[in-house]
Amino acid sequence: QVQLVESGGGLVQPGGSLRLSCAAPGSIFSWYTMGWYRQAPGKQRELVAIITSSSSTNYADSVKGRFTISRDNAKNTVYLQMNSLKPEDPAVYYCNAHKFALDYWGQGTQVTVSS
Repeated sequence: QVQLVESGGGLVQPGGSLRLSCAAPGSIFSWYTMGWYRQAPGKQRELVAIITSSSSTNYADSVKGRFTISRDNAKNTVYLQMNSLKPEDPAVYYCNAHKFALDYWGQGTQVTVSS
C-alpha cells in the first residue's frame, strides 16, 4: 500500500546540479528512515544517502561533500540535492522508505551526466 514516487532526474552537465524528490504517504513519512540508492548499468545497487526520522544523515563516501539529503515532513517529501556531478554518478536513483521489517521502494528516476 505504500507508494513512493521519485522525480527530478534528467540530463545534467558535468559539475552541474540536480535535485531529486521522493513523495511518500503522509501517514508514515515522519516515522520512516528515508534513503536514496542508485544503480548504474551492470553495477550493483548502492546506498547513496539516508536520513532518519530525527534527521540524522549518512552518506556514501563517493558522494559525501557533494550530495545532501533532506526531508520536509510538512510536504511528506525527501530530497537529494546533487552538486558537482561526476561521470560516475549517472544511474537510476531509487527512493527507499525503511522502518524495522518494512522496506519500500520507488520505481527509480534516471540521472545522466553528459556534456
